[in-house]
Amino acid sequence: MPPSRPVRALAVVLLAVLTAALLPAAAAQAASRTVQGGRLDWGIKSSFQSYVTGPIANGSWNLTGGAATVGGSRFRFHSATGSYDPASGAFRAGFSGGVHFTGHKKAGGNELDLTISRPTVRISGGGGTLYADMVSKDRGSGRVTSSAQVPLATLGLAGINMRGGSTPVALSNVPASLTSQGAKAFAGYYTAGTPLDPISLSVDTTGPAAPKSPSPSSSPSKKASKPKGGTAGRFETAAVDWGVRRTFREYVTGSIGRGRWALTDGAQDGGALFRFPQGKGTYDAAEQTLNAAFAGSVRFTGADGLDLELAGVAVRVTSGKGTLLADVTSGGSTRKDVPLVTFTAKGFTPKNGLATLTEAPATLTAGGAEAFGSLYKAGTAMDPVSLAVAVDAQAELPPLPDLGSAAEPSATPAHKPSATPAAQPVAADSGSRTGTYAAVGGGAVLLLAAVAGVLYVSRRRSSPDA
Repeated sequence: MPPSRPVRALAVVLLAVLTAALLPAAAAQAASRTVQGGRLDWGIKSSFQSYVTGPIANGSWNLTGGAATVGGSRFRFHSATGSYDPASGAFRAGFSGGVHFTGHKKAGGNELDLTISRPTVRISGGGGTLYADMVSKDRGSGRVTSSAQVPLATLGLAGINMRGGSTPVALSNVPASLTSQGAKAFAGYYTAGTPLDPISLSVDTTGPAAPKSPSPSSSPSKKASKPKGGTAGRFETAAVDWGVRRTFREYVTGSIGRGRWALTDGAQDGGALFRFPQGKGTYDAAEQTLNAAFAGSVRFTGADGLDLELAGVAVRVTSGKGTLLADVTSGGSTRKDVPLVTFTAKGFTPKNGLATLTEAPATLTAGGAEAFGSLYKAGTAMDPVSLAVAVDAQAELPPLPDLGSAAEPSATPAHKPSATPAAQPVAADSGSRTGTYAAVGGGAVLLLAAVAGVLYVSRRRSSPDA
């Protein structure tokens, strides 16, 4: 005999509650997320780095596009963009920055000339590939080839489940091997299948943006007009970016210095540079002169007794030449307004309300050499200086490289690839969709058990054998 009408009604109610509980969680879990911010750490191939800088190639490498170094032999690429689907595990993240290798210098230039930039990781259906823009010179003919997003390396994703993650999504020490296309773009230095350095990445993700309802204040006719600048006067929005010197940072955090740096008073770490914000001062566009003071400080410390703080950063520009100054604290004493580096500042004129200098070459001064304890001589090339001054209220300062919220500390120990991949999507403690889904799943089991119990009791009571 079928269950009575009241029993059937109760079962319907319970199933409705179950459906209402599951659908929102399933929809949230399946919603594709946007990758916005993060970093990828990759040494490309450590032995290749050693070969380039060794006595045979006698070459070097330099960073482009805001790339940085981390640990002993890894490069850090920044500002991830892309997408992530927790339901299928499909993942795409493209990063900024590049590395330029040169070596085997001859009269006509470098025989070895290779640039790898804009790495992109794509994962789908259990497989993964790392792509990159590549410019390489053939070893035999010297012909230069430029290719965009070459499938450079195959990623070993055995045992990695990309489904169900939230933010950040992180992979650690993922094995990589050279593809046939990558071997060709690598100018033939290695054959297909050659192991490359493992990759590690961490990216932030955000859910779909909620639709915005039109606001009366957003009407063009009601927008308040903002004054446009570009003439002599004061400003209160500016920033200067300077990494001091790459090799100095590597010395501080390396096996000799065994130290770190700390940023205070608003200074920001962009991976390859430090940003000193909240610039205020005077600027004359006609004369191209600037006198600005910035917030923030950076302090370098090390096991070898290093203790150097740079604070009160200021920049002065006149006659096409710039000087970066700072208050230098070392050995228990402080010297004010020490000129550390000089840089070229020609053409420092506003465009679209923003006067900028991008990566202007910088040279250490005599005062700077003294500040660094004669570690470097006056005239040594230091990291370039980038400067941005908003002379228009509508202008926005250039963004810093986005390393994501899960970036490693600056003083990271040397990288030691593990024998087995430890790669696994990592969900944040708060807002984890995986945790929410698991909790609803447990409730669903209880609801299903309740429905089954009601139907079972009903059938037992209506049975002749009850």
